[in-house]
Amino acid sequence: MKIFNTLTRQKEELKTLTPGEVKIYACGPTVYNYIHIGNARPICVFETLRRYLEYRGNKVTFVQNFTDIDDKIIRKAQEEDSDYLTVSKKYIGEYETDARGLNIRPATFHPLATENMNEILKIVNNLIEKGYAYAVPNGDVYFRTKKFAEYGKLSHQPLDDLQAGARISVEEQKEDAMDFAVWKAAKEGEPYWEAPWGKGRPGWHIECSAMARRYLGDTIDIHCGGQDLIFPHHENEIAQSECCNGVPFANYWMHNGYINVDNHKMSKSLNNFFTVREVAEQYGYEPIRYLMVASHYRSPINYSVEIMEQCKAALERLYNCKENLEFLLGNASDMSNSEEASWKEKFLAHKTHFIEAMDDDLNTADAISALFDLAKDINTHLTAANAPSKEICQFALDLFQELADVLGLLYEKKTQSLDEEIEELIRLRTKARAEKDWATADRIRDELKARNIVLEDTPQGIKWKQL
Repeated sequence: MKIFNTLTRQKEELKTLTPGEVKIYACGPTVYNYIHIGNARPICVFETLRRYLEYRGNKVTFVQNFTDIDDKIIRKAQEEDSDYLTVSKKYIGEYETDARGLNIRPATFHPLATENMNEILKIVNNLIEKGYAYAVPNGDVYFRTKKFAEYGKLSHQPLDDLQAGARISVEEQKEDAMDFAVWKAAKEGEPYWEAPWGKGRPGWHIECSAMARRYLGDTIDIHCGGQDLIFPHHENEIAQSECCNGVPFANYWMHNGYINVDNHKMSKSLNNFFTVREVAEQYGYEPIRYLMVASHYRSPINYSVEIMEQCKAALERLYNCKENLEFLLGNASDMSNSEEASWKEKFLAHKTHFIEAMDDDLNTADAISALFDLAKDINTHLTAANAPSKEICQFALDLFQELADVLGLLYEKKTQSLDEEIEELIRLRTKARAEKDWATADRIRDELKARNIVLEDTPQGIKWKQL
């Protein structure tokens, strides 16, 4: 598999530290509110990366943190006359609700910043001892950016360019404008932890360095997140981790593109800011997941009413293929068709194309195209008129679901079942048609339609669909 490495700005063959094992760290949400659709993109994209790597036989250790202590969380707690623990616990629960809706499997580890304070303190202390960090009189601790010669290597910006926009605020006691906080002194009324340099809490960047090291080791295979995290968050993670540990922090960096809303940047000030929960209430969760994987992860994507309707329609086509297969399977015979070997070969060619796409920098857009091509061939060859056998129907259904599972799709609609009263009405209608009692057959059909059950008469029997 080749992936585009932000660090080198080129596609590279994925070679992990341990063959057959992949260590991934994905930056998770700061839990002070519901996740928005911008948050949903890296969550869906890199969970799909994990699914694919496991599908290809790798053992994946996937770490996604929760930032549960932060300025935003503290402000939210103050607004709600609450405390940071109550706020973070509430929104971790809300995240889990949305994650289940998006078919996101739990990470191997979901560490919390507050549960890794000892590891954070060890790293800060190590940086101070090595001269890469320094404490100031008020209790803040800053990282000496200029002491790390490779600073800027991820964002590919010279230090002079980065420094141009840096400023020192009145309350800060930095040696240099580019220095960043690894420990923040506690203000009155804020939560804090004891440290040799003063009561306080960790800076945002240091928590990820600590959790990545604790759960994955000094060097990890892949670090991923949104494009907006390249600078300063990931740049700062590299600096503090590599200065502390003395080895490369991550060998591959993957970053997803932005989400726009109606071709504009998503922003609360523009009133085009949508949470996943709000969108799911209107369209369901699965169309959101489809939107996130329908384009290449590095490309920007656009959210709009029209696009969400297109996502719903695309999923409906895939579900129709699956439901047709399930119907054919339930009515197929054990007799095989002489053409089934060639059909199977065509179906497997789409699997090959699917894997080629995913191996090419996680190209889910082309992988979805391969899935639709498979659906087209299935719909062409496996028809009642061609009398496919149970074996080929089961093979096609298993393959179709196998590829959809890699993308995390086709999980909402389960095989439908009818209650006994509805089944009896369908049986009576079938009997009426056999007896050419068209008036009764039509009456029952209309009654079922009023109950949102639509019937389709096929050579193999009656096919029904619940609206």
